[in-house]
Amino acid sequence: MKVLVPVKRVIDYNVKVRVQTDGSGVDLANVKMSMNPFDEIAVEEAIRLREAGKAEEVIAVSIGVPKAQQILRAALAVGADRAILIHAADDPHVDIEPLAVAKLLKAVVDEEQPGLVLMGKQAIDNDMNATGQMLAALLGYPQATFSSELNVEGNEAIAVREVDGGLQVIKMQLPGIVTVDLRMNEPRYPSLPSIQKAKRKPFETRTPEDYGVDISNRLEIIKTVEPPTRKAGEILPTVGDLVDKLQNEAEVI
Repeated sequence: MKVLVPVKRVIDYNVKVRVQTDGSGVDLANVKMSMNPFDEIAVEEAIRLREAGKAEEVIAVSIGVPKAQQILRAALAVGADRAILIHAADDPHVDIEPLAVAKLLKAVVDEEQPGLVLMGKQAIDNDMNATGQMLAALLGYPQATFSSELNVEGNEAIAVREVDGGLQVIKMQLPGIVTVDLRMNEPRYPSLPSIQKAKRKPFETRTPEDYGVDISNRLEIIKTVEPPTRKAGEILPTVGDLVDKLQNEAEVI
């Protein structure tokens, strides 16, 4: 069974995001970029499935700018077998919309015929949380979103997902789509020999035109603004003063 893992290049989660002065988007100048954390977990889970003998090949795919090859190399370094980069933009400020990404991934799935698509539940840059669900709809595949555990046995997958009331267990027939949560595993770090070996692993570059997919934007971002500055707190001398503030100023009690 092949496992396909889509990965996205995003601003590193440790970086404080700055908005451009004209409000047209996020400032990416000299900003560290890395693999989306949810996607790192998906890559790790796919590699564990292969190590357990439940998968034969792990394919990483990314859609975006040429520099996205860096995160694909990172996926190869931790154990992915080969990578596909779909060169869909040259400007790093261009964010390919979820529907376009889902259509491109459907074309890759049709070509590669993986038994399982493992992907992060969302990207931390736009928080759309839509690509996995759209891909499942386009393919007509079953899906298990926000999964914190996954077990594959033959042509069945059992996923555990967190819901408001506790845990929900889903059994589905493969091929299928699983989007992963942060609690699924802890990604490994690549070793130096693995990084060197990754340079020799198969790496293919394609374009949306190769798959016959139109990636024109359907959404328009009007403006990007930073969240409002939080007001400084106030130390009150007595409980009575606190209650008075809550009643008369905050009006929460």
